[in-house]
Amino acid sequence: MNTPTTAPPTAAPPTAAPPAVASTARLIGDPTVRGLAALLSVNAVGNGLFLTISTLWFTQALGYSASRVGPALTVAGLCGILASLPAGRACDRWNAKSVLTVLHLLQGAAIALYAVAGSFPVFLALACLATAGSRANATARGTLYAHALHPGLRTRALALLRAVNNVGIGAGAALGSVVLTFDSDAAYRGAICVSAAAFLLALIPLRRISTAARPPAAQAGAARAAALSGPRASHLLRDLPYLAVTALNAVVNTLYVVLEVGLPLWLLTYTNAPHLMVGWLLVTNTALVVALQVRAARGITGPARAARAFRRGGLLVAAACLAAACAAHRSAAIAAAVLLAAVVLLTLGEVASQAGSWTLSYDLAPDHAHGTYQGIYQTGISVSQALGPALLTTFVLPHGTAGWAALAALFAGAALALPAAARRAARGTERRRTNSRRRPEDSAAARY
Repeated sequence: MNTPTTAPPTAAPPTAAPPAVASTARLIGDPTVRGLAALLSVNAVGNGLFLTISTLWFTQALGYSASRVGPALTVAGLCGILASLPAGRACDRWNAKSVLTVLHLLQGAAIALYAVAGSFPVFLALACLATAGSRANATARGTLYAHALHPGLRTRALALLRAVNNVGIGAGAALGSVVLTFDSDAAYRGAICVSAAAFLLALIPLRRISTAARPPAAQAGAARAAALSGPRASHLLRDLPYLAVTALNAVVNTLYVVLEVGLPLWLLTYTNAPHLMVGWLLVTNTALVVALQVRAARGITGPARAARAFRRGGLLVAAACLAAACAAHRSAAIAAAVLLAAVVLLTLGEVASQAGSWTLSYDLAPDHAHGTYQGIYQTGISVSQALGPALLTTFVLPHGTAGWAALAALFAGAALALPAAARRAARGTERRRTNSRRRPEDSAAARY
């Protein structure tokens, strides 16, 4: 990826030495990283609080049955799939900070209105708006990272930000647990309002974040990207290598559904492990991500290393599935130990695959169209999150060991296939950049 330069867009940028081996202390001292950390931590506390109390609010306070809330959230998930790509293209046409500001205002309003959702149609509309805003927010944040973070710092900075996000969600969940002890409509409404206010408070650090790391070529390309509205956006679908990487990444990203849905249901329904282990498995995952994510991202620069890290992570997730299968028909103590080992393997796979995934999503995208490419990348993740629960509850858990083995094969296959797909995508990206430097006046055509 091009490094910042004051040369005009038509000149080849100099290759300044990127700070690829920056220490954690240096990352924390970077004002841009600090601003992004403040933005993310405020958001994460609000999200953790809302996730903790939302189910009880929907079912007990609003009075909607689980049979109605479940399909409503499924519809909302489908809306989320449709939101990522338009948000990314909006970031390319205008800028990520402006788009993120609008999304925060919309999400804050949608969450706040949950407190007064008096009818099911209103609840459904708010769920769709909030979920679509969440997926669009992820795309806009990803684009902001591309524009604000130096390429040499980006992967390790994202690892640090992910640890910050997990700490924030944990703090929000702890706050939500306090709210649950009151178990009153007033307490729930107050928590919802605090969650909504977090989106507004996050706008304060957002305003101070600089996008100076955005390459001049990308800044000039943003104007050209504005012309790519309408049917020309379909040209993205011709970048088959990037779409292949996106699809394989989406498969491995199903690990989150395994952690949040598959393992708890497996523990509660098919094993003798104590039910309280569900919470401890999630706590173990959160603690390990905070402790290991920055270290896992160390040294991952360029598509080749990123693809190898992704492959290693995907294979560890596959091993976690095989371990989880071994918890059935065991004593309570052994089942608990096996499931804990499965979560450790899953988390090791998570931190490795995510570090590789971030690098691939940015390094394989054109400099002037990070928003659009982040949009398609996030769309793949949204599809996996929407379809993952049905996959697990229909094709994996009912079939026991065979189902887990099939899921492990799916993860392993995606992990092993990704390096070849990444090599093809890297060749295409380098070819586009070379053509752009040779014929700057035709750069839009060369890229597409």
